[in-house]
Amino acid sequence: MPKLIATHDVDDIDHWLASPKRAEVFAGIATDLQTYVLPGDGKKVALSMEVADMNALEAMLKSEAGAAAMKYDGVHPDTVVIYVES
Repeated sequence: MPKLIATHDVDDIDHWLASPKRAEVFAGIATDLQTYVLPGDGKKVALSMEVADMNALEAMLKSEAGAAAMKYDGVHPDTVVIYVES
């Protein structure tokens, strides 16, 4: 199962950290979700996870549910960068 890290900007770090949407949209797609924040920057965050099916992850990110979760969480979609373990 590949590990990956996704970085992005958010409107409000506290809201993003407390959001239940992450667990909802990644259920069945990713495990071992861990959140990270960039100290001293109120907008930059990261999420690491293990993903069994990268196609399922990509489909979820492009879906209406994925877009709604990002909007709810205050994620700036144009800032999302995904790194895959090599």
